Amino acid sequence: MQRIIVGGTRVFAAVTVLATAACGHKAEAPAPAAAVVALPVHSDAHTAGSEGVRYPVEVTARYSNTMSFRVPGKLIKRNVRLGDSVKEGQVIALLDPVDAQKQLASAKASLDAAEHRLVYAQQQLDRDQAQSAANLIAANQLEQTQDSYTAALAGRDQAAAQLVVARNNLQYNTLIADHDGLITSENADTGQVVAAGQAVYGLAWNGDTDVILDAAESYLGRVSIGQTAKITFPALPGRQFEARVREIAPAADAQSRTFRVKLQMTGSVESVRLGMTGDATLLPAAAGAGSGAGLSSATAYTLPATAIFHQDNHPAVWVVTGNDSTLQLRAVQVSSYTDHTSVVTAGLNEGDVVVLAGVHTVYAGQHVKPVRPLFDGEGNIDGPAPATSPPATTTSAAATDHSPATPATTRRVAATQPPAGAQ
Repeated sequence: MQRIIVGGTRVFAAVTVLATAACGHKAEAPAPAAAVVALPVHSDAHTAGSEGVRYPVEVTARYSNTMSFRVPGKLIKRNVRLGDSVKEGQVIALLDPVDAQKQLASAKASLDAAEHRLVYAQQQLDRDQAQSAANLIAANQLEQTQDSYTAALAGRDQAAAQLVVARNNLQYNTLIADHDGLITSENADTGQVVAAGQAVYGLAWNGDTDVILDAAESYLGRVSIGQTAKITFPALPGRQFEARVREIAPAADAQSRTFRVKLQMTGSVESVRLGMTGDATLLPAAAGAGSGAGLSSATAYTLPATAIFHQDNHPAVWVVTGNDSTLQLRAVQVSSYTDHTSVVTAGLNEGDVVVLAGVHTVYAGQHVKPVRPLFDGEGNIDGPAPATSPPATTTSAAATDHSPATPATTRRVAATQPPAGAQ
């Protein structure tokens, strides 16, 4: 019964509720679980342990140099060509020696004249010293004789030094290999007038063979001195060579912004030729080993950049927890960012199921259903094999940011609106 007052008059009205309607009402069904793109995470050390880090490489000599004449002149003869092997002391090129020979002859004549002047000055000094002892000449005359002798002696020394220079210049007209090696380049032709120091040949020394690669900054933490590697070459099918990292560049290349890494090949490498290209698989370094350029890969997890959610300016990720597959926002520590990935070094455990996309459309405590990405890292449209549950049949899974944005492949995360006050 409900009392209603109308116009000052008290009226009683009966409000009748239909009992049949109340008895026949059914409780609302719970909202279906939202499909989210999520996968278990594995540390970089685990990934490297199974596959390693692979880079394209090139074979080079550990030591090489350009060969050039130390004096200018006209190149009249070349004794070796590109690809020839040379021995230490072998004559490989000649300049026109006529001018150098005349300079040498002039230096010899100057030395002969200086020696004659020195002999005369010595004789004059001996006479004047004897006459001075007998008080037959003035003291200043003896001093002049001594000065002439000293000048003649210095002139003789100067002429002798000029003769050495002229002789060396004549020798410099002959280009001689200073190491055993292989001619890798020809930079001057017969008949060409070359300047002093101008490159004529390139020489790769015999001995240790290196393999070089360029590592990106984001992967530098996986490379360390002494790390082993397996190298293969398309030109040598079915063969595998061993190498060790011996040098890591301390600074990045100014243009490519990559770090040059040199590996020393070990074992028999007679069939490996300079300039060959191939692939090097760097085996995982021991925990804590390396040059300190990065964090240990044993606690690092590389995630897509789309998996990072920021909570109060702090990075975090959504983790699927419990048997009921609810979402939990977990704070993490990120050591580095790239255009497509982020390296998480704290806050995650091996096997945690992390949401990879659509992190701004979900909320804490939401019941979700993890599904695989549309594309995996190898380009397979079905994605990697599931780790915790069979693939969902729903078509509302979100594609990662790397999938083509076409109607046939793009999917959205179907997420219910968060309750009031939820983030």
